[in-house]
Amino acid sequence: MSRFKLIIEYDGTPFCGWQKHEGNLTVQEVLETAAMKLANADAPVPVQCAGRTDSGVHARGQVAHVDLPEGRTSFNVRQGLNMLMLPHPISVVSAEEVSPDFHARFDAQRRHYLYRITNRSSRLALDAYRSWQVHGEFDFDAMRKAASFLIGHQDFSSFRSADCQAKSPLKTLDTLEILQRQNRHEEIMIRTSAKSFLHHQVRNMVGTLVHVALGKWEPERVAEALAARDRRAGGPMAPAHGLYLMKVDY
Repeated sequence: MSRFKLIIEYDGTPFCGWQKHEGNLTVQEVLETAAMKLANADAPVPVQCAGRTDSGVHARGQVAHVDLPEGRTSFNVRQGLNMLMLPHPISVVSAEEVSPDFHARFDAQRRHYLYRITNRSSRLALDAYRSWQVHGEFDFDAMRKAASFLIGHQDFSSFRSADCQAKSPLKTLDTLEILQRQNRHEEIMIRTSAKSFLHHQVRNMVGTLVHVALGKWEPERVAEALAARDRRAGGPMAPAHGLYLMKVDY
């Protein structure tokens, strides 16, 4: 068998997340079914990813690995999977043969996410399921001050889903940047990176920062929420459709 590293992009709108579960269409299910056909196998071929995404979350740089029978080139794997996944909005951007001990999840050193917000009152025609529409005046200074409390090695229990399966709430947040796209001030981008994240951590942090930006919280309340180590002390969760897994470092 040969192991291939895949870089994948997908529109998460029609999927119930990455991880396959019976009765729902998922990214993993589509990929594994395509891999089964490519390998001429009798059962779906396992595909392991760097980070499982929730229902509605998108990816531009998801990384996965798959084992296929020898004799296939990287080009054939990429083209074959893309053809077999039609018409689903998933694309294998690149395929690369790697060492048999490469693991997309356990070898990952850093994961990079982007959250998109559109601050305007008129409805979104093109980005309705690709950006979170928020109406109101943003206080970016307050928002950035609040974000500064979240950087570093911290207990993120207040920004953790009740369903999170991580053994520890301790994570090291390397970056949390708030940007506005040049010449399009209505578009706000929040970039964050860490070796790993808790379930819903990014969405809970974004929802809380928007609460601050709209004047509903003072920035210092984010530090208080963090110190509480209780999800009930944290702010609201941002919707899934503004979130993108952009890149994974190895």
